Amino acid sequence: MTQAKQIIRTVAIAAAALAFTSIAHAAPDADAAKALAKQNNCFKCHAVDKDKDGPSYHSVAEKYKGKPGAEAKLINHITSGEKAKFPDGHEEEHKIVKTSPPKDPEQIKNLVQWILAQ
Repeated sequence: MTQAKQIIRTVAIAAAALAFTSIAHAAPDADAAKALAKQNNCFKCHAVDKDKDGPSYHSVAEKYKGKPGAEAKLINHITSGEKAKFPDGHEEEHKIVKTSPPKDPEQIKNLVQWILAQ
């Protein structure tokens, strides 16, 4: 095989791998995630880039960056009502995120992926 054909073949393989990676790791739908967060009053306690009663989504993303199981942990947190700790030390059950249709795992996953992308 000539050097030119080898280069073309290598570029083609790399392009195919990149295309597959892009499909496998599609970016979350930010508009849908923000709409779901707004519908559930998440922005009452959270903001994208500043702490409120709850941590900013940016600090949540930093905390879980590169950690295995981060997505599953956050999905559990927003769907189970587990305790959330507040800056003043008290704890409350975290509000369960509601979707339409009810308990739609794709909407929940999209929201969590958006939070982790901040």
